Amino acid sequence: MVEEKEIVIRRLNTARDLGKFMSEYYYELDAASKSGDKKIAWCTSVGPAEILRGLGFLVYFPETHSAMLGTTRMATELIPVANAIGYSPEICSYLTADVGAFLRNVTPLSKAFPGIEKVPRPDVLVYNTNQCRDVQDWFAFYAHRFNVPLLGINSYRGVGDVTGSHLASIKMQLENLIEPLEKIMGKKFDMDLFREAVKLSRECSDLWEQTLATASAKPSPLSFFDGTTLMGPAVVGRGTEAANNCYRMLNSELRERVDKGIGVIDNEKHRIYWDGMPVWGRLGQHSKLFAGLGANVIASTYCSSWIFSALDPKDPFESMARAYTELFIVRDDNYKENYIRNKLDFFDVDGVVYHNSRTCPNNTNCLYGMHQRLEKETGIPSLVIDGDLNDLRCLSDEQTRTNVEAFIEQLEENA
Repeated sequence: MVEEKEIVIRRLNTARDLGKFMSEYYYELDAASKSGDKKIAWCTSVGPAEILRGLGFLVYFPETHSAMLGTTRMATELIPVANAIGYSPEICSYLTADVGAFLRNVTPLSKAFPGIEKVPRPDVLVYNTNQCRDVQDWFAFYAHRFNVPLLGINSYRGVGDVTGSHLASIKMQLENLIEPLEKIMGKKFDMDLFREAVKLSRECSDLWEQTLATASAKPSPLSFFDGTTLMGPAVVGRGTEAANNCYRMLNSELRERVDKGIGVIDNEKHRIYWDGMPVWGRLGQHSKLFAGLGANVIASTYCSSWIFSALDPKDPFESMARAYTELFIVRDDNYKENYIRNKLDFFDVDGVVYHNSRTCPNNTNCLYGMHQRLEKETGIPSLVIDGDLNDLRCLSDEQTRTNVEAFIEQLEENA
């Protein structure tokens, strides 16, 4: 019997500090929900959180809850619950898993954070369709269930160059949120507090960008799979000093790894770029699969979604409009191809994996030949993995393993 080689994946010590931040974040929301002494706004993950912080709302991001439903593998059993009340199995499995969990009155927060029994009750729901239209329908479900206001930004899609007309429209929509939010909050909008939130968000963005950039080192001190969990504070904590402190500590540890030549895996032979969503219920399995083959998935389009370099406290509304319209996900194919091409060069990538996520076409970039065009232009081989962000019924583990192993063999032959 052949003895299996031990797979070494070096965890970051500061991941515990980021975990502590997430724990405190959820416990604060839970306490406010139970006591009712603070207003809670639900916000999409790339929504106008800075405005909400400018009014003093605590901010909850349902996408993080859905990701937890995926990582705990609760999602696959809960999606049919939402399907049973009329939601199609073809739409976002973040939406259907989350709605299913609500209808079943279950949450992974209970196990992760003892004492939390349910998600926090919203006083208002605020979305931005820059991710997809699904978020509007997702939040509309809860607005009806909780009988609370639903507000939102309707963004552009397929954007080439970001123009003045784009910015004027989004800026106006952002400004139009203020009056109804003031009525819900029962207080006037604090411009200074808002500017401070924008300033802190920009700092968080810059720190997170520095985190991801360390993967350009050889060997890389972190992987894409690390990034999907390390990005937690950048999602839920942007606009706060506590989140920024987390990334200062993290970046210090990463720089130390780079200086000492310590990689997240042993024997990094192949450097892989991942496009699209992770398969949340297979993070650990996929991490070990690639590491066992001497391949490090070092970077992704997904983890970079929380880099907002345009944010500027001197012009907070227009800079927010620009930051949330320059996102990779809303751009046209020409922009996306140039973006990915530049990343492949920056990270010195040997191969690209495209995740064809069944229920997330907005984060899937291999449906209209982009992967083939980029492979022809760059000479860098690519692989398409069929799956889903949350619904594990859309994934074949055996087929994934076979295809990844064959892909790495191809890379070795090309080396």
